[in-house]
Amino acid sequence: MSNAAPTNASRYETFVDIARNRWTSRQFAPGQTIPREHIEMILEPARHAPSGANAQPWHFIVVTKPDVKKQIADYFVAEQRHRAKLKMKFPTPNYRGLEDAPGFIVVAADFRFMRAFPTLGDGSELDRQYQENAERILLQSVAAATMSAHLAAAALGYQVWWVTAIGQEAAQRELKPLLGIPEDLSVIDIMLFGKPLKPPYKRWKKSLDQIVSWDRYDMANYMTVDDIETWIREQRHKVMYRDESRID
Repeated sequence: MSNAAPTNASRYETFVDIARNRWTSRQFAPGQTIPREHIEMILEPARHAPSGANAQPWHFIVVTKPDVKKQIADYFVAEQRHRAKLKMKFPTPNYRGLEDAPGFIVVAADFRFMRAFPTLGDGSELDRQYQENAERILLQSVAAATMSAHLAAAALGYQVWWVTAIGQEAAQRELKPLLGIPEDLSVIDIMLFGKPLKPPYKRWKKSLDQIVSWDRYDMANYMTVDDIETWIREQRHKVMYRDESRID
């Protein structure tokens, strides 16, 4: 009897095709309506995502009202202008695209579930380290659920926009009352999806050799702080929004 792990090549190829073609779109074709059935189909895999202590510390708010979408878009546009005034020099998209997104899901996390993970609770330095690890566990859990939803949307033929950078207290103050989110929860991400206004394109991805080491970390892939600063200065603006075929 063979000891080889069971494989199902056709299922694998189907999954990889979905993952490879989960392309980001930041403008969606007008006049779309996402069936409620599709929204529930997209969130069903998120429900089955793994989480630390099986705490499932996530909640999804489906936004359908145009005025609410506009108010959320207004916040991001204002934040983008604020960053520009601070000269952060970060290439950002046109956040007005949030307003026209047919599929619109806000992802919230309940950080109180950090209590479900190992901590000492005595305020010691060791407890602080465990608390930091508990936060990482929770964020990884919510990210797993969100990515499952993204892949489900891609499987249905939609393109997706993953909106992050909303951890600031100002964002919480603006968005939570608008969506009726309890104070104990936090807005983590926004997931937008629909048929794109323009044909999407594949952005640059590292090769497998660049992200995988066997048994020990391959120092050939190690980047110093100077290397990273150079990459930010010379490459970031290219790889964030440019077609992979046009990156030199």
